[in-house]
Amino acid sequence: MPRQLIQKTVGKQLRDLRLKQGLSQEELAYRADMHPTYISGIERGRRNPSITNFYYLAHALEVHPKQLIPTIDMTNTGEELDD
Repeated sequence: MPRQLIQKTVGKQLRDLRLKQGLSQEELAYRADMHPTYISGIERGRRNPSITNFYYLAHALEVHPKQLIPTIDMTNTGEELDD
């Protein structure tokens, strides 16, 4: 499975959770003590956040960290996630 597929899937999960709470990338970045461009990079599948950053993001979103990691179909080619 390509790394980019995993990163895009995690990024989509982060975006969905953020939007569900009505937060902008800027507000999430502020709450997580991160830069907005870093949040954008994660959501676009361009950044690979550390486990520590997952915890900061989860705390900022007031969710359990496991909610940031979706189930991924390992046989998926990722074509539907292309930009």
